[in-house]
Parts: sequence; C-alpha cells; structure tokens
Amino acid sequence: MDIGSWFTAHPATVGETYGEHLVMATSFGCRMVLAGVACILHGLIPFVFVRTGSRAVAELNQRMIAGRSARPVSGALHVDLLNS
Repeated sequence: MDIGSWFTAHPATVGETYGEHLVMATSFGCRMVLAGVACILHGLIPFVFVRTGSRAVAELNQRMIAGRSARPVSGALHVDLLNS
C-alpha cells in the first residue's frame, strides 16, 4: 500500500475525500472535547450541563448515521493504526 492511500483509503470507505473527512472528523472531535469538558464540570457541579453530554452524543450519532446513508460507500481497505 502506498503512502497516499493511507490518507485516502478510509475516507473513501465512508464516501468522503481526504479534505471532507478531515473537516468532519475535526468537527466531531471538537464537539466531543467540549462535551467531555461539560461532563467533567457536571460531575463536579451536578446542576450545570445536565443534558449536554447526552445531547452531544445523540447529535453526533445522528450526524454520523444520516451522513453515511447520504453517501455512497466504497469497499476500500480499512487500516486501524491504533489497534493493529
């Protein structure tokens, strides 16, 4: 597998270009970090951010599921560098 395909194989499996995948993954990651901070604060101060974590999970799940069903999916190779 050539180096270029390292950056394009997985995005192709979800019907995205490298740039589209970068934007989508970054937006998901930022949302998750912010929701995580809200959850930590909620743990310390239970009356703040009462629904923020669960709302973020539901929203991200919906975006991911809706996004996948709207895009054609290819059979490109999946490489998981963290779990290999």
